[in-house]
Amino acid sequence: MLRPMRLFLGVFLSGSAFLAGSLFLGCVGVQASEKPRARDIGVAPGYLKPGALNAITDVSGVRVGHVTLIEGDDIRTGATAILPHGGNIFQGKVPAGFSVANGFGKFMGATQIDELGEIETPIVLTNTLNVPEAAAGVIEWTLDQEGNERVASVNAVIGETNDAGLNDIRKRRLTPADARAAIEKASAVPRDREKGEGERVAEGAVGAGTGTIAFGFKGGIGTSSRILVKELGGYTVGVLVQANFGGALIVDGVAVGEALNQFYLQDHADRGDADGSIVIIIATDAPLSDRNLKRLANRSFAGLARTGSSFTNGSGDYALAFSTAKEVRRTKKRRDRASDIRELPNNRFSPLSQAVIEATEEAILNALFAAVDMTGVNARTGEASSVKALPLEKVQEILNNAPSTK
Repeated sequence: MLRPMRLFLGVFLSGSAFLAGSLFLGCVGVQASEKPRARDIGVAPGYLKPGALNAITDVSGVRVGHVTLIEGDDIRTGATAILPHGGNIFQGKVPAGFSVANGFGKFMGATQIDELGEIETPIVLTNTLNVPEAAAGVIEWTLDQEGNERVASVNAVIGETNDAGLNDIRKRRLTPADARAAIEKASAVPRDREKGEGERVAEGAVGAGTGTIAFGFKGGIGTSSRILVKELGGYTVGVLVQANFGGALIVDGVAVGEALNQFYLQDHADRGDADGSIVIIIATDAPLSDRNLKRLANRSFAGLARTGSSFTNGSGDYALAFSTAKEVRRTKKRRDRASDIRELPNNRFSPLSQAVIEATEEAILNALFAAVDMTGVNARTGEASSVKALPLEKVQEILNNAPSTK
């Protein structure tokens, strides 16, 4: 039985050469590619329904902003900011949970999240050597917010992956101003859900995903969401990933990496080909405690495994989940005195687990599907580097010829 393909790739790729070239015209911007997302060609992991945007921004109040830095032949990096809500995050902290599958990385702010179970700043993703600059931008932005005039301690939350395969990471190009600009771009996104306002999140080689590589193909930023039916609470789970890791790519149950002859240990040698990292950011409007948010973060790694990740020694695999529900938001009033907080009980957690697994898997696939071919500089060798995007026409052929798994 052949897999149903909802749309033909030719509809999307007819202008791809021009669009890929236009990516290099400006230092700061977003990828303009009209390539299909995974669901556009029938790749729809799981069985739960996605949100209207099929993005982390389907969770009410969540906003995303990118700053993309593509300069000369060697700078391929950027920053991606995720805002849990549009207000003063420091004064309206959100509960959060943090999980580590493999700790080869530099996730700033993680210990305080583990200790207090909350986030008080925007989350910014960037490259490994620019974590300090990103943190400076987050701190400056937070201190400047109205109501924070007496704030003397800020726990900036910064995730990273190493984009040295395409970016001259040693130049440490990202500045605090760039990180702050990503936050401000996110702040400017309209979020009036009742009026139908909102924007699709740019994916692929944008923001913190500009120089990333996944499964030997061009990686990047990807996002997806799932909505539970009313009988299960009607809650939304949204995921955004910075995909920069390796393994043997599986697309909706089909061993695509092996079919393309591009997979980890294919020649039985471990050259560190699967090293890299992934950061998984999870948002939900379910009123979860920080303990259950940590459980939700844990479950996202099942979605990562479904895509064929090898979880190697050199791959930093992190997940951070937060809740936007006002019932559990930690305002100053609630922090200063005992209060009754309405949170979802343990026995209603399981549907959210399924939702985050599905959304994580699809977000990773969307990062790969949206990416474009890219040239740059390998900072480890100092030589020119070129990485191809996942060949979608070949992928579609492989999927069409594979037995149905559904």
